[in-house]
Amino acid sequence: MNRGLFLDRDGTLIPDYDYLDDPELIEIVPGVSDALRSASALGYSLFLFSNQSGVGRGFFSLETVHACNQRMLDLMNLPKDFFIEICLATEHPDEEPVYRKPSPRFILEMAAKHDLDLNLSYMVGDKMSDLETAANAGTGGALVKTGKPFSEEVCSYAKERGMGVFDDFVSFVDKLKAL
Repeated sequence: MNRGLFLDRDGTLIPDYDYLDDPELIEIVPGVSDALRSASALGYSLFLFSNQSGVGRGFFSLETVHACNQRMLDLMNLPKDFFIEICLATEHPDEEPVYRKPSPRFILEMAAKHDLDLNLSYMVGDKMSDLETAANAGTGGALVKTGKPFSEEVCSYAKERGMGVFDDFVSFVDKLKAL
């Protein structure tokens, strides 16, 4: 069986811009490019999993999200197909979630499709919904502090479930290297 990393985008790999609609605004969180390469070299299959309700709210198009993702990859000097698969959950938060986190659907589908061992896989993000997604999918979770400030409740949720809290994605990958 394989190991997977399901990675939130905004607040984890790039800063959280609140409805990012301009690829030129994108910056990369320091060290993320090398950390992604390291995680891949460790044998993890990498998946991008991002709630993009700005599409469902009519703030911007799905094409804009794709352009932002491509700009992110370009800035990191990564190929277009670096992530095994990408899930962009475009549902409005008031709609019944299909893929929108904290739904575990994307992780469960990818686990079946790519023969992933969820006990050896992680969801990494900066919000409670990322942690809830990990718990709902039965996979490991990791909270990074590179997004917007979060409450002690979010930290407690992570710790109570044995999920790590890290300064950034780089620190999380350093932990993986030490395993």
